[in-house]
Amino acid sequence: IGSTWFEAETLEPGLYIVATPIGNLGDITIRALATLAAADTILCEDTRMSARLMERYAIRNRLEPYHEHNAQKVRPAILERLKQGARIALISDAGMPLVSDPGYRLVKEATDQGIAVTACPGASAVLTGLALSGLPTDRFTFAGFMPQKQGERKRLFAEFAQLRSTLIFFESPHRLVETLQDMAAALPGRTLAVTRELTKLHEEVLRGTAAEIAAILEARPSVKGEITLIVGPPGEAEAVSEEALDD
Repeated sequence: IGSTWFEAETLEPGLYIVATPIGNLGDITIRALATLAAADTILCEDTRMSARLMERYAIRNRLEPYHEHNAQKVRPAILERLKQGARIALISDAGMPLVSDPGYRLVKEATDQGIAVTACPGASAVLTGLALSGLPTDRFTFAGFMPQKQGERKRLFAEFAQLRSTLIFFESPHRLVETLQDMAAALPGRTLAVTRELTKLHEEVLRGTAAEIAAILEARPSVKGEITLIVGPPGEAEAVSEEALDD
């Protein structure tokens, strides 16, 4: 559709938390592009993955890795540069940084030291999945990634069983069927939505009970893609089973 070149405005010194697309590269804001272009440095989880976004929008800027494995080592130097007046952008592989991604300690220490922190909002799998789910949106709880071990998942379900809130989780496609089966036993009758590959070519939303969706997915050769799982709140008269109480 043609192209447009523009000069990015100069940024004030500080740390900029910038949301990036969760799939469709068109889901980037104009403000995010201007911020990434004007920053002195862009901190990212994976420089190779982030390079695709930079290439798409012709942003020639320095990418530096910042992830859970090197954060403790490189964070002091980043904070020192910020105190000296640097303009540094922080992005994750997809979506809003800090949401189940590295960055919390960097932001906390920056604010503790009086460094300006600015957020440039944008795409989020949490809110996109919630909007597509058809479930109540007036009160919701994001619980991050589902525990890998079955016992921990059951304890989590018991903890949230009476919470009158829509629940949102991230889950691996390889454990999804098993998780749904555990959920069917622990939270019977709840309405769910499994959202897969949001904003991407093979986007899919499955709605129903945990048992119904588990049966659909179990019949497939495999389940692939990024999964956001949304669980409706308990009904007015939903009973708690003896098994759940024992757990």
